[in-house]
Amino acid sequence: MKKTLFAALAAASLAFTGCQKAEQTELKIYSIIHDEETEALTKLFTEKTGIPVSFLRSTTGELVNRVISEKADPQADILLGGASSYHIKLQNEGALESYASPMAKNLPSYAVASDNSWTGFCVLTLGIGVNSKRFAEKFPGKEIPKTWEDLTDSAYRGEVVLTNPVASSTAYLFVQNQLQRLGEEKGWEYLVSLSKNVGQFPDSGSAPAKLVGTGEYALGVSYIHALAKYRAQGFDVLTVAPPKSVGDVDAIAILKNTKNLKAAQKFVDFMLSKEAQELMSSIDFTIPVNPEAKATEGSVSISEVDLIDYNTKKAAAEKDTVLSKWGQLIK
Repeated sequence: MKKTLFAALAAASLAFTGCQKAEQTELKIYSIIHDEETEALTKLFTEKTGIPVSFLRSTTGELVNRVISEKADPQADILLGGASSYHIKLQNEGALESYASPMAKNLPSYAVASDNSWTGFCVLTLGIGVNSKRFAEKFPGKEIPKTWEDLTDSAYRGEVVLTNPVASSTAYLFVQNQLQRLGEEKGWEYLVSLSKNVGQFPDSGSAPAKLVGTGEYALGVSYIHALAKYRAQGFDVLTVAPPKSVGDVDAIAILKNTKNLKAAQKFVDFMLSKEAQELMSSIDFTIPVNPEAKATEGSVSISEVDLIDYNTKKAAAEKDTVLSKWGQLIK
């Protein structure tokens, strides 16, 4: 029951495409969530089921593109993670297999696709991370940002870190947050104004929380659970939940034409279980969607966040257009 962790994309690609016949029962996962969580979850799954697992961890944009390009002959069985808009896009491309898991019957409606092409396993909300030490040194006497508008203050030029939405579902969710909160015209005006303060656009959605936590930037836009994790680890990070934020889910889906359907279905069932979601929350401070699962101490409750009525279908439908405009106006 050997588990292989693919550390590099090129090496992983070779391993995925070069498996021998004896390894065809191995479950193969494209994972958008972090290595640590993927390793822990797949290890527990193998312990419980005896099914070996290998996984490739990469950015949302990279893996979504791979799933689309490979849909006629998928090189993985599962896509683990990514906001619902990306899974909607993949379903529209005909790349996902519908599966109504019995474990999904008690989940909230926002966590289950109407056609069962994807299912959410944790709640995603965005916030502002503040390195309090760096902020106090750079901006003595200034109040920390409390709203999304506060981040556009010209005093913060070069001190904000925001992920690249072309590569990351985290940043695309942020872009949609502003477009749906403010409307098309004012939303783009806001994003252009904010971009002037951004010192770095990393590709990884986890980067802003890390860079703020280590004090390389004073401010960053990140998932709230990622900021809570760094604070719990002793980093000097404050978490701000601005009003009018978005809420979405990290989702899991089975890839169309998978050669390992039964094992893939078992893994979806596992990810929706109380045990799996509490394990993930204990590592990453995520908020489970399973009502029986408890979020780990120190995580931020969804009830503490002021959310807009987020239109996931709209976000999915206009993704290519929005990212093209982002490239023209900002990066």
